[in-house]
Amino acid sequence: MNKLANYKRLWMVLIVGILAFILEFGAHQNGVAQVLVTVLGSLIALLMFVDMVKTLRSGKFGVDLLAITAVIATLAIGEYWAALIVLLMLTGGDALEDYAANKANSDLKQLLERSPQTAHLIGETKRDVAVNEVQVGDRLLVKPGEVVPVDGTLVSGTTMLDESSLTGESRPVDKAVGDTAMSGSVNGDAAIEIVADRQAKDSQYQNIIRLVKQAEAQPAHFVRMADRYAVPFTLLAYVIAGTAWAISGNPERFAEVLVVASPCPLILAAPIALVAGMSRASQNGIIVKTGTTLEKLAKVKTIAFDKTGTITKGNLTVTDVVPEDGTTETQLLTLAATAEQQSNHILARAIVAAAPDQLPNAENLTEVTGGGVQATINGQVIKAGKADFVMPDNSIQKTGVTAVYVSADNHYLGHISFADELRPEAKTTMTALHGLGIDHLLMISGDRRPIAEKIAKAVGIDNVNAECLPSDKIKVLANIAPEQRPVAMVGDGVNDAPSLVTADVGLAMGASGATAASESADAVIMKDDLGRVVSATKIARYTMKIARQAVLIGIAICTILMLIASFGVIPTIIGALLQEVVDTVTILYALRARSQRADV
Repeated sequence: MNKLANYKRLWMVLIVGILAFILEFGAHQNGVAQVLVTVLGSLIALLMFVDMVKTLRSGKFGVDLLAITAVIATLAIGEYWAALIVLLMLTGGDALEDYAANKANSDLKQLLERSPQTAHLIGETKRDVAVNEVQVGDRLLVKPGEVVPVDGTLVSGTTMLDESSLTGESRPVDKAVGDTAMSGSVNGDAAIEIVADRQAKDSQYQNIIRLVKQAEAQPAHFVRMADRYAVPFTLLAYVIAGTAWAISGNPERFAEVLVVASPCPLILAAPIALVAGMSRASQNGIIVKTGTTLEKLAKVKTIAFDKTGTITKGNLTVTDVVPEDGTTETQLLTLAATAEQQSNHILARAIVAAAPDQLPNAENLTEVTGGGVQATINGQVIKAGKADFVMPDNSIQKTGVTAVYVSADNHYLGHISFADELRPEAKTTMTALHGLGIDHLLMISGDRRPIAEKIAKAVGIDNVNAECLPSDKIKVLANIAPEQRPVAMVGDGVNDAPSLVTADVGLAMGASGATAASESADAVIMKDDLGRVVSATKIARYTMKIARQAVLIGIAICTILMLIASFGVIPTIIGALLQEVVDTVTILYALRARSQRADV
């Protein structure tokens, strides 16, 4: 049933209710009022029956049968005002579901509302163009308070960007020349110029919008779980109602019991809780695509991690400077950085970043592809690069780690080794996951085993699978024992995309990760913070806890009211009003899943 139909039915019930009230209490036309309500009730019951058949054909069992029976039973015994209240509850409940879902999803919808439409292109003249016309390399002006239209690099000015809608980080982030500006972030008080790194369709903001649309289009799987409660609940209601009728001999008793057998805790509470949980996750910088993701994540027993870019930052840094006798660490690092300072190689940038600020002059700089660099420094020919490039006679004993070797006039001076920098929050994340009872943490990496095992030991990961190609990662996940499932996979690169799909739950580090990984994942962590895996798990568990509690509270209250009604002490019209109270209680309880808690 679409949202428009829900609101139309509610308005039909309200209008007929007002007319019936005027006819009975104003014009004293009781018979006409009864006929009007009876016709409307029969029509709504018929529409509900059609919806119920569609539900059954889709392979799901709902509680529409209870509602239809309650309407027919109250009309049959002439309690048309009670029937009207039941109809008001049903149509109002459906409309309230739409309202609550929209309210819970408001944080996600803000992304769509803030989507940039134009960009200020700087060329021979400044002109505004549609954001979809921006090409990679275009120079753009972003005025104070405007939304950054595409992903780019700051080339002029300094500012503070509000990235809260992207990452969940409440504080503005300082940006200077050379820093990345993500599309969708809001510029501060100073105008800046950026060079577009991506087109609008490939930029961060549009990626998030695609995720939002997927999240809104996917139904919550837990609704089917709630429907499983519906089978025993429906049977229980009919048993109590039928027994009350049989013992009392009064058919009104049947109607009185069914009127308080409210199906709304099952129909509304669970999906509202899940959408509320998805909204809460978005406030924490985590875009969850479906309610199914929350359900599975709440039950996860194993979490697998990629290494590079996930456990580590994906940036190589200098870890050791190992000079030969007669050379100091400072001399070795200075000579290497001087020779490498004009190279764009990732190791060269790491060496220059670690070197002293003042470097000597270098002459005759040359770079040999696949070998290294050579330069004349203080009259010496300095080579930095691979071992066989630096010393062609192969006299260097190679290390087992990533390293740059250095020589001066074919005299070996030493080597500089590198390692991927650990995320500072990696160890505390693993400790927190163990604290949540997730005892099986593993790393699935394409890196060499010694490096992978060293990283795993440093952060507290239980098992290591190293030197894995993408196909190998899938096999590792597929071979996880059933008692250790569901399994979640956390990754960031293109090579992680197949693994994220294979896992029961795929979590992508999306702040700097590949688009393929984000689109393949079930949830995307927009803040560059591995600790959000812990937050996502806690949110999922809390959401499922609230969803189940809301359903069970509603069932418990309804069962108590049915037992009381079976003794004939609750008139049908009062029972119908009590049903509204039950619905309100369960829906408000389900919305608790949206609240922030101190432990998340």
